[in-house]
Amino acid sequence: MIFETHAHYDDAKFDTDREMLLAELPQRGISPVINVGSSIATTKTTLSLAQEYPFLYAAVGVHPSDVDDLNEDTYAWLRQQTTLQKTVAVGEIGLDYYWDKEPEIQAKQRYWFVRQLALAQQADLPVIIHSRDAAEDTMQIMEKAYEDGIKGVIHCYSYSPEMAQEYVKMGYFIGVGGVVTFKNAKKLVKTVETIPLSSIVLETDCPYMAPEPHRGTRNDSRNIPYVIAKIAEIKGVSVEEVEQTTRENAFALFTKVPR
Repeated sequence: MIFETHAHYDDAKFDTDREMLLAELPQRGISPVINVGSSIATTKTTLSLAQEYPFLYAAVGVHPSDVDDLNEDTYAWLRQQTTLQKTVAVGEIGLDYYWDKEPEIQAKQRYWFVRQLALAQQADLPVIIHSRDAAEDTMQIMEKAYEDGIKGVIHCYSYSPEMAQEYVKMGYFIGVGGVVTFKNAKKLVKTVETIPLSSIVLETDCPYMAPEPHRGTRNDSRNIPYVIAKIAEIKGVSVEEVEQTTRENAFALFTKVPR
């Protein structure tokens, strides 16, 4: 069975066939699945899905591009959601400087990133980290998180192999999805080659980031075998070893998900 650590099945792109698709996943060898909130609204829809499907679990949090959602009231509401039985992580949280270049907006992202890390520490939950064009600031904040005993995964990893090794030394996992199959993904391929398989978890970020040969189409968890095959090729091991090891890695990180 494949452990899918990062999906967005509450996205509108699944409105036409969500029920049929989700019902099919365990039959296709994909279970459990973590659905990840990225705003207050999508955290609510994520929690609803987690209640509806026994194999689906929730990550609650606000993406850096949506930090305008956050104030003391919504932050207090998020804290309440971390106590729910099916909430297994805080995420997707982090920094994204790709669109937001203004110093004051970046400062606001950092503020709410640190506040949401505190939620994870209080609830003893791992974090799911989004970081784009913000390598140095993210590393600095995650070094402090490591000192505070916060575990987590660097989702959709896009930085250097050397930085990945620094995260691995701190015990963080590296999230690998469809991008690893892209022809121009030399840096990520090198990262997968460099870090141990024991530090990798599988993800899709669906409906985004579909792997080759389906790049550019709507992604879903049924495409993870393409990612597994590519990792097996890079590491020179069997697909069975990749599937089993990454599953064990995910259970080791997301300890509230029952085996």
